[in-house]
This record gives sequence, structure tokens and C-alpha cells, in this order.
Amino acid sequence: MELFDRLETKFRLDQRQKKALSRLGLFSARDLLYYFPVRYSDMSAIKNIGELLAGETATVFGKVSKLAVKKGYRSRIPMGEAELSDLSGKVKIVWFNQPYLAKMLKDGESVKLTGHVALGKYGLYLSNPEFEKIPYMPSDSHHSLFAKGDFGENGSSYPVYRETRGITSKWFYHAVLKIIQEGVLDRMPDYLPEEILKKYHLPSLKSSLFWIHSPRNAKDAEAARKRFAFEEVFFIQLERQHERLEYRKNKSFIVRKDEKGKEEFMARFPFTPTGAQKRAIDAILNDMGKDVPMSRLLEGDVGSGKTAVAATAAYMVVKQKMEKGMSAGLQAAYMAPTEILAAQHFESFIKYFNPNHSKYPINIGLVTGSGCRKFPSKVSAGRGQSGSTNISRSQLLKWVESGEMPILIGTHALIQKSVKFKNLALAVIDEQHRFGTAQRRKLVRKDSTGRRTAPHLLSMTATPIPRTLALTIFGDLDLTLLDEMPAGRKQIITEIVPPNRRGETYEKIRRELSAGRQAYVICPRIFEPDPAKELALQAKSAVAEAKRLKNEEFPEYQIGILHSKMSRQKKEEVMREFSEGRTNILCATSVVEVGVNVPNATVIIIEGAERFGLAQLHQLRGRVLRSAYQAYCYIFAEAKSEKTMQRLRAVKSAKSGFELAEMDLSLRGAGELSGGKQWGVSDLAMEAIKNLKMVEAARTEAVRLINEDPELSNYPLLRERAKEKMKEFHFE
Repeated sequence: MELFDRLETKFRLDQRQKKALSRLGLFSARDLLYYFPVRYSDMSAIKNIGELLAGETATVFGKVSKLAVKKGYRSRIPMGEAELSDLSGKVKIVWFNQPYLAKMLKDGESVKLTGHVALGKYGLYLSNPEFEKIPYMPSDSHHSLFAKGDFGENGSSYPVYRETRGITSKWFYHAVLKIIQEGVLDRMPDYLPEEILKKYHLPSLKSSLFWIHSPRNAKDAEAARKRFAFEEVFFIQLERQHERLEYRKNKSFIVRKDEKGKEEFMARFPFTPTGAQKRAIDAILNDMGKDVPMSRLLEGDVGSGKTAVAATAAYMVVKQKMEKGMSAGLQAAYMAPTEILAAQHFESFIKYFNPNHSKYPINIGLVTGSGCRKFPSKVSAGRGQSGSTNISRSQLLKWVESGEMPILIGTHALIQKSVKFKNLALAVIDEQHRFGTAQRRKLVRKDSTGRRTAPHLLSMTATPIPRTLALTIFGDLDLTLLDEMPAGRKQIITEIVPPNRRGETYEKIRRELSAGRQAYVICPRIFEPDPAKELALQAKSAVAEAKRLKNEEFPEYQIGILHSKMSRQKKEEVMREFSEGRTNILCATSVVEVGVNVPNATVIIIEGAERFGLAQLHQLRGRVLRSAYQAYCYIFAEAKSEKTMQRLRAVKSAKSGFELAEMDLSLRGAGELSGGKQWGVSDLAMEAIKNLKMVEAARTEAVRLINEDPELSNYPLLRERAKEKMKEFHFE
């Protein structure tokens, strides 16, 4: 058998099995070798055959003989039979409904068997045991990842693979065993550099593949998983460090640091800047003072003041043009994930750049799918004039291309071909976790001399990200944390509400509404399910809950509805009514998770909280952390399992998004890390991300290799494997 042989040519597969393997993306022998077990069966005590007792599950070693295929005398059930012997005795083996297993062995072969010990008419026998031939064991010394370890302990476990309709874990086990027995591992060169294997005591590829599928003990399995976990993070880091190197090959605009101008602008904030904000601004201005493009991630909790930091950076960019009297100077762009958020940032920038603060009017544009707006309302706006006006898209784009529009805010429309900047010096990307290489290329421009110029890039996120995940997924960005909240912000009061206290909670909310505050009610669904098409779920829907609250709980208040199925215009209308206080309660889905900013809203109810991730719950809770008023978050959960309650208690106890992110990572186990979907990486990589030491080691080695050999010309096997992994991760 060869590594890239098609499975259907080497295994007898029926149509159900072929379809199952296709669903899992498994087509070759190599694919199967990299289809790792999700877990291992419980370690069973290794016993001599003479020590076996009825009712236990045990593992025995010995030689197999008397192999036969037959049918039950009365039941006619097809079965395979054999006898296993060691120095202490013999025991019968019976595989019910699996006669083919007896054909996979030969008389006299050494095997390891794990199964249930049953008592039959003629004595003890092993019922449906898993078996493993013992062809060889790897000769490599047994080392863990970062320290040499003692692998002398005995133990045994069987791999358990993720199943799908038509194929079983047992099939995978025996299929992989066949591939190993045919010597395929001997023809697989190791793509990791030898110096890395030695430095971190990583087992070879051959040993790792053998141990992960057929571990002799727990440490074998752990060593193998650590090797593959390390390499997954390592491959991500290689890609990220290569992206960083390529982006920094471009030139960028030098933005002169002006301490006086910075302080004057920050004095416009309606709050005293925190120490974290000042440090972030200084780091950004230091980066922009160089002729290589900045690549920085600003991670800050909800309400920590990221927009103010971005506004300061934008001001310093456009200020140089104003002071020199240039008609077209440097420009800044701010890209938001939603139209609602883009419009809110536009309003925030208007407050910071109001002509009342400066003798220099600064034009600010907004471009979304719904239309375009401009501030100040006239091009020649004089001092004291404020407000914005709707303008045509073509006119706005002309001003952007000529440089007369120094600041442009919008959604992904900003990187369309029709939007051409004259001198884009700063691009701020808000909550765009997947803003990858392809999008960055759209920001790079050639000047009249042919020189490639790239803007300084500032990515921002309020999504709680564990430090190890940030170092991995955003490995090409320098990380800055906003870990302080503006003075005067009160800690949000979070309560987990049992069903018998709903009425009491509604009364608390009524008191807030009576005091002039507003409330959110978040539901997992938009509409009620159709009972004729699907089972009715316990999860509440925004539309039905809004109707119920109006009829039963808050008839005296205005209740609005917001969800993703609404038109753009309708969403804006609903948000405008809520922002202006004409709606008291907004019943919505998680569409409000990012960017909705209504300082007067101090209460949020989250229905079906167990259906949201911890990061999502934290983002939702942050919607009411926008003012100096006391804020409240009431968590309603239908499921009451201990695991669910543990996660919800974590939301209540965590003092910040950073703390919650670390708690979330520690609460999750291999195979259930939701980050896989959110970040585009495998569960094995997410498992590795729990290990800071591993992440730092992988990052260090990736930086070293890319600096020494950017295209990995001296490591062709590593280069090819890295390309394959990036396709698996779906990185752009």
C-alpha cells in the first residue's frame, strides 16, 4: 500500500461507507493516517489470562490460535472465534456478528486484546474484544514535548474515532492498523526540521502517527498529540509571519508624532483617558512614525474606549495636511462590520472632530449600502457649523479620490474597486477577525514612481480572546491591550435567574424603565418554529417574546423588534427609535452583539443563554455598559446541567472579557472547542492553544525560520505541508 492510494482500491467499501468517507473528506491512506482519534477508551488493567474474572473489562497479551468462522448453533448468528494463550493459561475469543475479524489474524500471531470477560456454558471468554497486532514498536526514545519523561508505565487503551452515518470507529481502527502494518509509515519523511524535533524533544513523524493511533500507554498518546498540536500552531505561525514580512516590504507614510496636538485632541473626550488608552495611542503613533506599515491589534473590553484611540490616530494622520495648508494630505479609513456600527462610529467621530474644537474643518464621510453622508454639512463649513447631510455616492468618491475627504468610515464597501484613496495612511479595521491577506492587498497602492505604498493597519476587537489564541491567530500583528475601563463605570450586576424568579426580575426591570432607562431582551431565535416542519424548541424567539412581553408584562411600554431578516432601512429605523428613547424595550437576536451603543439602556435579559458562547454572552452584556448608570444583566437558561451552570457562573464571576476568555478556554475540552468554527482552526490546534509554552515555542521557531528563509527554500517538505495546512484552516 502506498501513501496516496485511494481507499476504495485497498478496502472493500460498500456505498454507505464510501459516502461516509467522502463526507469526512477522507479519500487516501494518508488522509486516514491524519484522521486522529478524538479520545481513547479508559485504560484497562493488563492481566494474565489466568487472572481474568467474569464481568470485568481487561487487556491481555498473547498468541492467537484456532481461528474459525461459524454460526451460532441455535441463533445462527455469524461469529468469529479464536483462542488466546499466554504462560498463565488460555481463553476463548468470540466476535459476535463480526466473523471477518477472525480472518484478519493468523495462527501464532502476537496480539493485544481488550474486551469484556463473560462467563459462558464452557467457561470464560472474551466478548467482542478490540484487537491490535504487535508488529513492531518504534525505536525512538520516548520523550514528552518539553521534558524527557519516563515511559516505563504499563497501560493500554483503544482509540475512539469520530463516526458518521455508515462508518464506525471500529472500522477506522482496523483500517489504520492495516495501513501501519503494510509499512506505509516507513515511507513518510518528516517535514519538521530535525533541529526543532531535538530542541523540543518531539517524537518523529513515524513514531507520532504510530502512537496517536496505537498508544502503548497514556504518555505515548500524549507525546503524539503534543507533536501534532505543536505543528498545527507552528504552521499557522509560519503563515502569519510570512504575511507580516510581505506586508512590511511595502513603504508607508510617515506620520509625525505631535505631543501637543495629541493632548489637545484627547482633551475633547467626554471622559479622562485611561492609562491603557494613553499607552495604546503612544504605541500606535510610534509605529506610524516609521516608513514601514504598522500591523497592530488593539484588543479591549466592551466600553474600554477603542474608538477614541482610533479617532486620535486618525486625527494625527490628517492634522499634518491641515497645518501645512495642503489641498490633499494623508487620509484615514475606518471599516466596521455592520452598517449600524459604521453609522455610530460616524456620529462618534463627528463629536470628536466638531468644528467648535478647531479652526480647521475636517471632512468626514460615511459610505454604506444604504447611502452616503458627509460632515460638516457643507464643504466650506466654517467654524461652529456641525451636522451631516446625505450626498451622492459619486460625489463622495470623487472627494475621496482627490484627497479632499481625509476621513472615510464605512463597511466592507471601503475596499471595493470603486473606492480609490489618494493617500491612505491609516486603515482601522473594527471586529474584522478574518481580514486576511487578500483584503490587505486591496489597500496597497502604487504611486507615480511605481513604489508600493501600504497604509498603517490597526485592527480592533472587543471579542474576548485568550492571550495564546491572539498570539496564534493574530501572530502577524503586534498586540496592545486596553485593560482599563474609563473612570466612573460601575461593575455590571449579573444574575442567573431561575424560572420561579422571572416575575421578581420583571419588577426590577420595571423600576429601571420607570426611572427613564431602557432595556434589551435577547432571544436565540427570530421566529417560532413551525410545528409541522420541526420539533418545537424551548428557545424563545424575538418576535413571539416581544408580543408576549407587550401583552403580559409591560403593556405600558413601547417594544421594538430587531433581527437579521429585516431590511437595512428597517433596522436603522428601529435602532434610531431606540437610540432616541421612543422605544423602551428592544427585543432582538444577537444582531446587537457588536456595535449597538445606547448609553441610556441599562438592562439586558438574555433568554436561552446556554445557546450562546461565553464570548458572545460577554459581548451582549456589554451593550449596557455604556454609561455611568448602574447596569444589570439577567441570564435566563432553560438547560440546567451542571456543565451549563458552570459556564454561566463563569460569566457572572468574570470581572473582564480577558478573564472570561481564559476561563472559557479552561472549561472546554478537546473536541468541543467552539473556537474551531469561529477562528477556522482544528480542535487539535485549539487544544494546543491552551499551552502558552507551546504557543511561544512555535512562534519563536516560525519567526526564526521566516527571517532566515522567507520562502522556506531550504525546507521543501515543510513548505508543501504548510501550504496544505493553510487550505485546511481556510485562511485567506
